[in-house]
Amino acid sequence: MSNRLRPVTQAIALEPAPDTIAWRRVSGRLIVIEELQVLASTVVVVAANLAARLFVHNRVPLLVAGLAAAIGLVSAVVVLRSVRTWRYAERDDDLLVRHGLFLRKLSIVPYARMQFVDVTAGPLERAFGLATVTMHTAAAASDARVPGLRAAEAARLRDRLSSLGDTRSEGL
Repeated sequence: MSNRLRPVTQAIALEPAPDTIAWRRVSGRLIVIEELQVLASTVVVVAANLAARLFVHNRVPLLVAGLAAAIGLVSAVVVLRSVRTWRYAERDDDLLVRHGLFLRKLSIVPYARMQFVDVTAGPLERAFGLATVTMHTAAAASDARVPGLRAAEAARLRDRLSSLGDTRSEGL
């Protein structure tokens, strides 16, 4: 049998039992926040180069401003697609967090290994009613975060993770 007749299966390392997991998305408002950050940084770089054009009488500042605008447009598209990849799922014994457009990442955080849970919200997040939940474990590399949660969902997840972490760690 030739290779083209055999069904091609993809690696499922980043998809643990997909039929049994109810993935939840982060809020679409996170896209607006990320896009505003891209826009702000692009405007600053373009404006600085246009101001530099007043003092430097060649085309370099215009080229840099054009390049910054192009990078800003590409970044806006990447941010849009990247934010849409954030998912999280609560299972009986652990929390799954996955994200990534080019470099995909799946974090599995056992409730029993959680030391504490942080909820943070910067000025833009607060303006849009969002927060980020971060789970900390003993291993610094295993910390996972879920950005772009509505404030009520972040509080619910924080409380649930804290109570599950306490209950699961009692048996250790």
